[in-house]
Amino acid sequence: MTESYSMSFTAASLRPELARIIAEIYLSCGKWEETRRQVLAENALQARSPASGVRMEREIRQRLETLTPAQIEVLAKAPADGRSAIAWLSVLKRERFIFEFASGILREKLDALDPVLRPSDYERFLVQVGPGHPELERLTPATKAKIRQVTIRMLREVGILDDDAKDLTVHRPLIPPDVLAAVLQDNPKWLAGFLVPDREIATMEG
Repeated sequence: MTESYSMSFTAASLRPELARIIAEIYLSCGKWEETRRQVLAENALQARSPASGVRMEREIRQRLETLTPAQIEVLAKAPADGRSAIAWLSVLKRERFIFEFASGILREKLDALDPVLRPSDYERFLVQVGPGHPELERLTPATKAKIRQVTIRMLREVGILDDDAKDLTVHRPLIPPDVLAAVLQDNPKWLAGFLVPDREIATMEG
């Protein structure tokens, strides 16, 4: 049976600056539970309410828990482009829905020299994965809209889409050298989520 998609990512978009804060606190204490306690006690994410702080902390922390120690170090110390890339990596590693959309639909668009992301492309993805994921059918229209909205926002935050809301041209995002090294040390397959073609990934393996 196919593992269900987790759709909790709607609690927070990429938010690389908040991910960096959590990474720094984790590196200072070395334990995720203590990290959670400090983040919430100090309102380190500058949440508007305790409830939103809990949701954001949980979601971002659970993403970071998928990272290797080297990747967390990069997140905590890299400049903005590196932080965004590692925050995106953490989403790819935790959220199969996002990884499969990026590595499938978005790479296909670039490979076909048709780089404009259309609403029909997103709907086509839902049709493709729908048979193996009945949980998608149980989502309310409002939740479905939120999932699409946050997905698009993340693509803009990592540079796959431009900041201009009217521009839906797909680009391969920047992968700084320290991020690339940390991904290759972990598993090159995650580069598919950065829209790197399989043939190119194969030359980096081994």
